[in-house]
Parts: sequence; structure tokens; C-alpha cells
Amino acid sequence: MKRKSLRTRLTFWYVSVLAALLVLAWGGTDALQFWQLRNQLDHFDVEEIETIEGLLFFTPDGMLRLRDGYHNHSESKERIESFLEVLSPEGSLLFRNERLGGRALGGTPLNGEGVGGYSERSDRLSDGTHVRLASRAHVLDGHRLLIRLGQSEEPIRARLYELLLPLIFVLPVALAVAAFVGYSSATRALSPIEQMVRRAEQIRPERLSERLPTENVDDELGRLAREFNGALARLELAFNQLRRFSSDCSHELRAPVAMIRIVGEVALQESHTCEEYQDIIGRMLQGMNRLTSLIEALLTIARADSGFLKLQRTVVPVMAIAREAAGLFDVLIEEKSLSFVFEGDEHAEVEADRMVLTQALANVIHNAVKYSPVGETVSVRIRSGDPDRVTVEIQDRGPGIPREDRVKVFERFYRVDKAHSRESCGAGLGLSIAKWAVEAHGGSIELGSVNEQGCTFLIGLPRVQSAVSQIETVSAGRDKGHPL
Repeated sequence: MKRKSLRTRLTFWYVSVLAALLVLAWGGTDALQFWQLRNQLDHFDVEEIETIEGLLFFTPDGMLRLRDGYHNHSESKERIESFLEVLSPEGSLLFRNERLGGRALGGTPLNGEGVGGYSERSDRLSDGTHVRLASRAHVLDGHRLLIRLGQSEEPIRARLYELLLPLIFVLPVALAVAAFVGYSSATRALSPIEQMVRRAEQIRPERLSERLPTENVDDELGRLAREFNGALARLELAFNQLRRFSSDCSHELRAPVAMIRIVGEVALQESHTCEEYQDIIGRMLQGMNRLTSLIEALLTIARADSGFLKLQRTVVPVMAIAREAAGLFDVLIEEKSLSFVFEGDEHAEVEADRMVLTQALANVIHNAVKYSPVGETVSVRIRSGDPDRVTVEIQDRGPGIPREDRVKVFERFYRVDKAHSRESCGAGLGLSIAKWAVEAHGGSIELGSVNEQGCTFLIGLPRVQSAVSQIETVSAGRDKGHPL
């Protein structure tokens, strides 16, 4: 079954609620008026019973009669002659007025009826007439009597029917007008959504720069459009990064493969000496090493992006991790005659995955070693003055990074000097991986200072807490500025 449109459902609910309210209001008004009129009948019956008690008498032959001469006006007599019936406590009929005729008023006396006060209730005569009767027990000349006086409810019911009759004709007209107004109002209210739907239908992967229209950014629809536009902006950024990542990845993978292929093809064109073959194989192995490093970096990023990479957290000394990371580049450090200086708190500890944190520091240190001139110094300082964080400061004396590139150094495949990076076999993934690894531990990494004599990276890590969590699932790609 096809689901009705939103405006149709809104109109249906609006008309239904209005109909219910009208019926309740109209019916409540009639019920209140009926209750008030019936109370007036009860009050009148009580007054008349008090009057009738003084008009009843027994004849010498023991018959119960009602004095007619008490009333001076004929209309007064008509009021008395409503429906009057007098019974004995056992239910024997003692008196019944002419208006009641042969019809019984109320039937057999109820238990305790009229004793100690007045008993009011509704009843029906044998011909179906609705009456409101009042009863009271009375003692006359030593005889116990039950006096019943009733008034017809038919005039009241006729009045109520007169009031309800217009509802039958007015209600459909009112609901039809309400349905028209409600449908028109719903159409106007939902027109911005219709515009959003039409615009959203036009948005394609190649047109993610388009946005939904917003007439009023402060109302509910405006906030909806604003949030949807925000999602489109994030989606556009993710698509652009994915395109750039795919392009850069294919380019970076193609370069070492092409180099290996070219070296191999050139080597096969003619014979070479043993030393020349060793040089050729060495260059091919260099290309393989670059390709292997690139693939390992891409696998690391892929595992991080999947959100299933688990950190095996333990309490580790930061200085020892920094020394271990620097030790991975002993050969390169020796080749460039670099000096390494480790300063700061030797006992500072953090909760971290030793392997992942070592890789993060190694990527930053490798960046410092790679761009430091021969014979320069690389400094690693551990500062623990903050009660909540441990800061690792890695400083080099390289060429530095231009200020306009400062916010881009952590992007994937980004290189400040592409030509120099290619000579150094860099793919522009080291700092991106370092950023993910540090943030996965709840830390932060930033480029602290930029000048012509090098740059300084600041890595902040949370201190050891009271309870150590051994295994934590890390969801990657939460950084809005640089999503992985």
C-alpha cells in the first residue's frame, strides 16, 4: 500500500483533531446544559413535594386525597399535576394523579428510598416517556407514605436535539474548510522541503559544491538545511581527499615500479661487468625498498581508516621510546655526521602502544634527520611540567618550512619540496601517519616554530592515569581538519 504524502497526513491529523475538539466542545456544552436543566427539575420536584405533603389527607373511608382548593391560580394547579404517585412502604398504590393515569411512576420502592431526605433519579414510564422523579418518605396521620413526584424530561431532550442538529450540518462544512486551509498551510510550510528535495536530487559526486537553499537559518527547516549543507561540505572534502589520495597513491606507486622496470630493461640491452650488475641490482633494490616502504605506509593508513586498529596500551617511558626511534636511523645519522641531543625528564611515562608510538616519533625524527645538513644537531627534549601532559619537542637545523605550508605538512602525500623529497625517497606520508598515531593516543602534534634554521615539532601526550586500559579500539579519521 502506497504511503500518503506528509502534507496529506498532516491535513488528516489536523482535521481529525479539529473534529474531535468540536465534538467534545459541542457535546460537552450540551451535556452541561442538560445537567443544569435536570438539576432545576430536581429542585422544582423537591419544592413541590414539600407543598404536596401539606395537601394530602385521608378521607373518613381511609382513601388518600389531594386538596385542590389550596391553589388560587389554575397554572399553579397545572404545575402540581405533573406526575404524582403515593405508595405505602410495601409498594401498594395509595394515590395517583390524573396526568399519570394508569402508568406507574418508578415501580416497586427501592430499599431506603426517600428515607432521611430526597431521592432523585431518572426513569421511564410504560409508554417510554423519560421522567425525572424525586421521592421522600412521609408520615401522615400515623401512616407511612412514599411520595413520588416526576417531571417529564422530553422538553429538555428536545432542546438538546435542537442544539445537536446544527452540528450534523455545520461540522462537515467546518471540517471541509479546515481541510482546505490545513492542506494549503501544509503545502506552504513544506515548500522549503520541496525545494531542498529538488536541489538534493540534482547533487551528484561531481556537483558536491552545491548547497541546499536556506530562507531562514534560525527555524527548524533552516537548521536542517544548515546541517545537511555541513554534511555535504564534509562529503565534498572527503571526496576531494579521496581523489587526491588515489591520484597521489597511483603516482607514487608508479614511480618506483617504473624505475625498476627502466633499470632492468636498460641492463638487458647489453652485457655488463660483475660490478656493473651489482650496481644495477643495487638500484633495483633501492626502488624495491622505496616501494616496500610506501606499501607499508599505505597499509598502516588503510588499517587506521578501517577503524579496527587496536592499541595495546602499556605504561612506557617517553625518553626510552625517543631513543629507540632515533636508533632506527643510526646509519643515516652516521653518514651525515649528525649529533643527537636528548634532554629532559628521563622518568616521564605515558599510556601508549609502544610500537605505534615508536613509529610516530620515528617518522618525525626521520623527517628531522633527512632534512638536517651534514654535521648539524637534532635535539629531542622531554618536558613534563604540565600535570596532565608530557611534551616531546623535536628540533632540527634544516631549511625550515614556509609559513604558507605550515598547516599542510600533516596532509597525505604533501611535500614542501617535491624534487628534494623524491631524491630522499619520501612519499609525504610520514607526518600524516605520525599525526594519526599521536591523536589515537589522545595527544596532539603541531609545528611549533618555523624559521630559516629549521623547525620544531611539539608532540603532547596524556600522562599516566590511575587506571591503565590495556586494549582500546581506536576509530580513525575523527580529525575534521585532516581526516584519514
